[in-house]
Amino acid sequence: MQLHDVWFVLIAVLWIGYFFLEGFDFGVGVLTKLLARDRKEKRVLINTIGPVWDGNEVWLLTAGGATFAAFPEWYATLFSGFYLPLLIILICLIIRGVSFEYRHKRPEDKWQTNWEHAIFWTSLIPAFLWGVAFANIVRGVKIDQHKEYVGTFFDLLNVYSILGGLVTLTLFTFHGAVFTSLKTVGDIRDRSRKLAMRLGVVTAVLALAFLIWTQVSRGDGWSLVAMIVAVLSLVGALGFNFAGREGWAFALSGVTIAAAVAMLFLTLFPNVMPSSLNDAWNLTVTNASSSPYTLKIMTWCAAVATPVVLLYQAWTYWVFRKRIGTQHIADAH
Repeated sequence: MQLHDVWFVLIAVLWIGYFFLEGFDFGVGVLTKLLARDRKEKRVLINTIGPVWDGNEVWLLTAGGATFAAFPEWYATLFSGFYLPLLIILICLIIRGVSFEYRHKRPEDKWQTNWEHAIFWTSLIPAFLWGVAFANIVRGVKIDQHKEYVGTFFDLLNVYSILGGLVTLTLFTFHGAVFTSLKTVGDIRDRSRKLAMRLGVVTAVLALAFLIWTQVSRGDGWSLVAMIVAVLSLVGALGFNFAGREGWAFALSGVTIAAAVAMLFLTLFPNVMPSSLNDAWNLTVTNASSSPYTLKIMTWCAAVATPVVLLYQAWTYWVFRKRIGTQHIADAH
């Protein structure tokens, strides 16, 4: 295996980590409207992800930076062709971070309500658009012989990509509901488990349709294995959630996300961004990568820095592992 193949795998791992972690806090953001009955319950939901949401976004920054350094042609074509949806995601992430920090700065009801609306929408929109973006990458987009995207924004809105967006939205919300039941106590825990069951059934239907479509159109034996793992993990997550085993349910919903993302990358390889105009114009791990010397330096840097980041983030989750409920939230003044 050459270094550009190794970095393709590493970038896939970074995206798996991002969707696993940011997926549940997107889901919790969506649940502030679907699950919470009053402001105190919204505060409970927000507090479950308060210590970790910003650390989860580090995985996105690392994935983007790694793509820029390891596969500059991929990065350039992706960010120019998908400029508008990625800009919308970026704006949502900025507003979302501000919302978490500013919501409690003033006591007025209108002030807090507006920021809570922002948390909901800036969680829902990226959860949907990430699915649209990755579905288009797998499906193939209009790339010419100069490695430039020549399509329009509306070319990105097709049945397959919209289905992919609905899958990520429902899957992340299900993941967030399971996480909520794992991190809370009392009535909100019971209601999140019940909501997770309903969300899981919807997710299973949409995900099965999307994964089968992907497998039939571009899959191979390895992607089929990943698809089977994703489906079985989702079924297992539903079963453990029904049994009240939130830890196992959360782990398996995470495996579902990891296997589904792995399947998408397996269907891509050795391409990184297929062209729908001509297969000869596909961006591949070979023609889109940096020089071997650059990849070698990146590999040494990653070998040193990655364990430190993983240990720090694991420590953060360990410190904030306790469950919370409305009884832990002080009354507003």
